[in-house]
Amino acid sequence: MEVLIVGAGDVGRWFAMLLNGPLSFADLDTEAAESAAAAFDARAVDLETDQTFDLVVFAVPLPSTESAIETHAAKARKALVDLAGGMAGPVSAMAENAPDRERMSLHPLFAPDNAPGRVAYVQDAPGVLTDEILEKLEASGNVLVETTPEEHDRAMETVQARAHAAVLAFGLVAERVPDGFGTPVYDGLRELVAEVTSGNPRVYADIQEAFDGAEDIADAATRIAEADPETFERLYRNAGK
Repeated sequence: MEVLIVGAGDVGRWFAMLLNGPLSFADLDTEAAESAAAAFDARAVDLETDQTFDLVVFAVPLPSTESAIETHAAKARKALVDLAGGMAGPVSAMAENAPDRERMSLHPLFAPDNAPGRVAYVQDAPGVLTDEILEKLEASGNVLVETTPEEHDRAMETVQARAHAAVLAFGLVAERVPDGFGTPVYDGLRELVAEVTSGNPRVYADIQEAFDGAEDIADAATRIAEADPETFERLYRNAGK
């Protein structure tokens, strides 16, 4: 299986670890493509290449995925896979630009450094190659979660946009306290802030742009701040449901 991975960042490299056979990387950053190619005994190819491949994988930032699919879908002889993290747009773009190829959207629900983990997937047009990829994911210790584009993107409003907004908001307002004053809740939130802010801020910005949810966190904080004791008790109980 000849594979082209468009995008030589961490997610593209994570996917490359699943593969056997001839592998190529293409990236706007030619040095990144060359570095990834060297790491996987692969080739770095120009984004403008007219070569074709059995499988083309899109591992570019979420806002760029649909345009990348439009540009490079014709390079796929048999199958396309996207790793964007949002599904509705990429799935639609792949169907429009490669209606006669196998098509699948994958979203690893973890940072590549934390692999293996849960991987959400939509097989929009299943076939031999997409089935093989799912088998490789499971063999690598991942847990597969089948979904639909609509279900996935709605879930990401809470799983990513709201969760990240809540953690970052705490990080922005929290003051340092003397040693020994931490509680389990405070210490846990501090750990979450450290985890979230150790990543790539552009990725988190893309998530906030793609999915609604941050405004709901702001509204909830306002309701808590303005609540009288009776209202607070109701909010408190509702939060645990």
